[in-house]
Amino acid sequence: MTHPRFVDRENELELLDARFESESAELIVVYGRRRLGKSALVREAVRERENAIYWQATEETPEAQLTNFVDTASETVPILEDIQRDWEAIFRALGREDAIVVLDEFPYLIESDEALPSKVQRVWDTHLEETAATLVLVGSSISIMEDKVLSGGSPLYGRRTATVDLPPLELADAQRFYPSDDPDDVIQAWSVFGGTPYYLQALDSSRSLAANIQSQILSEHGVLHNEPEFLLRTEFGIREPQTYYTILRAIATGKRAANEIAGFAGVDSNALGSYLSKLRRLRLVERDIPVTADPNSTRKSRYRLKEPLFRFWFRYVYGQQGQLVQLSDDAYDQLVEPTFTDYMGTMFEQVCQNVLPSLIPKTYQGVGYWWHKQHELDVVGLGSDGTLVAGECKYTSRKMTEGDLADLERAASAVQWTPPNESDRTEQYCCFCRSGFSDGLQQVAAERDDVSLFTPTDIVPGDSA
Repeated sequence: MTHPRFVDRENELELLDARFESESAELIVVYGRRRLGKSALVREAVRERENAIYWQATEETPEAQLTNFVDTASETVPILEDIQRDWEAIFRALGREDAIVVLDEFPYLIESDEALPSKVQRVWDTHLEETAATLVLVGSSISIMEDKVLSGGSPLYGRRTATVDLPPLELADAQRFYPSDDPDDVIQAWSVFGGTPYYLQALDSSRSLAANIQSQILSEHGVLHNEPEFLLRTEFGIREPQTYYTILRAIATGKRAANEIAGFAGVDSNALGSYLSKLRRLRLVERDIPVTADPNSTRKSRYRLKEPLFRFWFRYVYGQQGQLVQLSDDAYDQLVEPTFTDYMGTMFEQVCQNVLPSLIPKTYQGVGYWWHKQHELDVVGLGSDGTLVAGECKYTSRKMTEGDLADLERAASAVQWTPPNESDRTEQYCCFCRSGFSDGLQQVAAERDDVSLFTPTDIVPGDSA
């Protein structure tokens, strides 16, 4: 199986290239959750640059780290072999060479030498700032990068010239790795493996999605079988993970309101906030509010897992390892397949929200969910032109009908939203359905310009390989 060598990241590569070409000093921070391809990004960016040094730190003593860095860097800048083994002296020498220096896994350096950010700040202020050197700090520990590099209390605060907070790949790029280009299959693959490059690399394009799920996630020998547990324990530093596990499982199985999560997890509702706050900071959990609400004042909140693999794992793997071993190769058929359509419902809504701006092109103030009392909308877009775009999503074997459209119109009429500049408000209705639409609904859509119908074929972008 052959995967693309490097996919997407055009915006990030353009930013890095522009900064590398700058005639002034650049301090760039690249960070984000592990497995997203930060190392691959910076290696690609410096691949053909003769004055670039890429070095990945390890969990060793400060002396060993510095020796290892000099050994690597001196291959590009030989004079470093004769420089005093001191970070500030080394950086000053590299500044005189206008070098591009990438320090990957920068948190490892901070953990072994807490004074390093201060050392970097001092040499930046006294020497590097007047050169054309570039320093790139890369890290996967979001808490360390935010606290020790990006926050107002960091010695490096105010020095960085660019920040790359690397997200997962969008569906349009991730689908190049999926085993099938059938639109419905693509949506299903995204709903399990998402856009995290490490997870995509595990896919075998010669096998079906079900076979990939079985071999890579459900099998005790699969490369992703223990992935969420590994990240939670080792990468995210959660040493007593049982409560976090239960909270994540609650959200994965459909408990989205705070009181539902607290009840499922047996956590006092007043204490739940601190757990959710940490999970949000780790980019594992996302807070949803009605798209029309003010995030700083609304008390309406729902929570969902941001990483599809985590949602799948906490629904079908966590707590069921014994049964998975017993079922062996039949695990997918017995445990996943009977409820997979139900699992896909929420994931389908997210796909439809993400693709709305391309299906109904507008400048949107916001796109997301909306709910109030008994009314709820799966997709809402607030157009800057005064258009309220309201959508209903059905990932079922049943076709959508005129009755579904009528329900959508009633819910949309309950949305309290004043368009910008108090312009006239109009409504646009979108029906998203896996199985298509009744003849009657198709006739309505043909007669009305405010109704649009979308199936997976419309939702999934064409092959971009």
